Amino acid sequence: MSTSLFKFQSMNPADSLSRRDFLKNTARSAAAGTLLELNASGALAGEKRRPSRISYFRNGEIHVGLPGAPEGKPLTTGHMDFKPSWSCTGDLLVCFRRLVDDPVTEKWKTAIFIMAADGSGFHTLSDGTHTDFNPTWTRDGTNTPLWNRRNHATGGYTVMRGRIGGKPGEEIALTDARFHTWAHSCLSGGRILVNAVHPQHGSGVFLLSAGKDGAPRYEPVECELTARGQLHRASISPGERRICFEFLPGRQFTEPGHTLYHADFDAQRRTITNLKPFANHPAKPQWFAYPRWIDGEDAIVFHSGESGKNQLYVHRPAEGTTARVSLDAHADYRYPHGEAAPC
Repeated sequence: MSTSLFKFQSMNPADSLSRRDFLKNTARSAAAGTLLELNASGALAGEKRRPSRISYFRNGEIHVGLPGAPEGKPLTTGHMDFKPSWSCTGDLLVCFRRLVDDPVTEKWKTAIFIMAADGSGFHTLSDGTHTDFNPTWTRDGTNTPLWNRRNHATGGYTVMRGRIGGKPGEEIALTDARFHTWAHSCLSGGRILVNAVHPQHGSGVFLLSAGKDGAPRYEPVECELTARGQLHRASISPGERRICFEFLPGRQFTEPGHTLYHADFDAQRRTITNLKPFANHPAKPQWFAYPRWIDGEDAIVFHSGESGKNQLYVHRPAEGTTARVSLDAHADYRYPHGEAAPC
């Protein structure tokens, strides 16, 4: 893969986009806007939403099912597979597989892979020689998989782009490897919500697209919490008016002790407001993580290790209720994700 800032090795010629072209397309999509009117639940206006299925990790295997319903057979076995994200259309999951373990998570070697939500069509997008984490999908109609690749020289991450049916070595870097950028969630107009340590803008949350010259454009997102700490693992709701995320005070990353929030999100004003903590408000040193929208904007699924074993929970903001939905109190459940609602 080319190391040039703007030009990269082509993929399939019929599906070839350089970083410059890809980010330009996000700008065009943002200008055009979405054609479908969504209601507050993320469904088409007048459509009644059915309960969301979820994908999740259970003891290293990927499962799909309804929260709280009897579990079926796993989609993957014999490996350690993590963090499934569900495409907007097509019922596809993008995940990563750990191939080389290490006590330090950032030294893992992993491979990004795609499969259908029934487990068919498995194929890898990266070769397992990199540290590739937390894949997601674009929402612009292309179902483009994105993920974050560690730069071991700088300690930061670069946002990578692949394609359905792609092969290892065809992936393209969308951001400059010289500074850290981490992709969280995408908008239907094409912009990508990221954390970054930008050489001009500093550390913060941004919407990433393309400037007039095709270079990556970082637009700061305002949130009162960013002055006090870090936003992690953010998920924009299907209707793109809400957001949920983890908050960690201070600048030093630690895994336990995150508080989960939901809030209002305004993509045009680039603001996160009306913040409401809903899990681990005292910031106890326990693992509360990976909040993701389900049932449109009606509920948030997440995992917590508060019971002594990681379990799945569903929080309903309107009712102010939280209930455990994983069935086996002795199993290790993590990384839940809502159907057709890429984080």
